[in-house]
Amino acid sequence: MRALIQRVREAKVSVEGRVTGEIGPGLLILVCAMQGDGEAEAAALAARIARLRIFKDAAGKMNLALAEAGGATLVVSQFTLAADTSRGNRPGFSTAAPPDEGRRLYEQFSDELRKLGFPVANGEFGADMQVALVNDGPVTIWMDTADRVVKG
Repeated sequence: MRALIQRVREAKVSVEGRVTGEIGPGLLILVCAMQGDGEAEAAALAARIARLRIFKDAAGKMNLALAEAGGATLVVSQFTLAADTSRGNRPGFSTAAPPDEGRRLYEQFSDELRKLGFPVANGEFGADMQVALVNDGPVTIWMDTADRVVKG
């Protein structure tokens, strides 16, 4: 699975003018299931993100994880993270998981974060969404479970 994680002061996602998810300080997580991903990747990615020490401590250093910072998560499905731009000017998305599998893994990823004790707000899978955020730092981190063995 792939994720683009942004430390935010606030974020919200809307569909057709209706807010479907909104958080204050925490993480906006754009997530994409790739072909071949399964439950293990969803669980490992959630656990890894939960342990990321990207929040400032009292000294101003990035030393705190999400739980220590008291943050929430806004999880938004984003199949375009599977973009293949190696040929031509139009990205291809054939490496993304099929929609039904992508939805299942997206929902499992969100559930894994909930199991870890985090408040989770969501976008609407497959919808045309508008995402608004105030990036804090800015801090933006890219993660892909295929890049290395991600241990839960």
